[in-house]
Amino acid sequence: MIKLPDILQAWGTPAFPQAFAASIQQLDASALPLQQALAHSSHVSDSPRTIIILDTTETPAQLQIRAGIFYAGIIAGSCCSDDPTPLCEENEYCEIQLNIDRNSAETHISLL
Repeated sequence: MIKLPDILQAWGTPAFPQAFAASIQQLDASALPLQQALAHSSHVSDSPRTIIILDTTETPAQLQIRAGIFYAGIIAGSCCSDDPTPLCEENEYCEIQLNIDRNSAETHISLL
């Protein structure tokens, strides 16, 4: 289970958007449902991601955050007719929902 305590600590402060983006960017790509969301490529790239908060809701038990992620995917070996091995990156986008437990910081992430 992923825990994101930095997001809980920043909740309700002006630093929240930056803390949220930094926490999500630090996660390994495999911790996010990026591979499942690929539409134009075949593998998630290690390139930096851009995270945008779309909506937030709080309940007594959890924070619910809907976010958009701009990231890159890789198309291997199909970018040039002369060389079948180059890696080409394609822009990708997906939306995710994070449900963060307010007591434990345990986070469930799902693809929307």
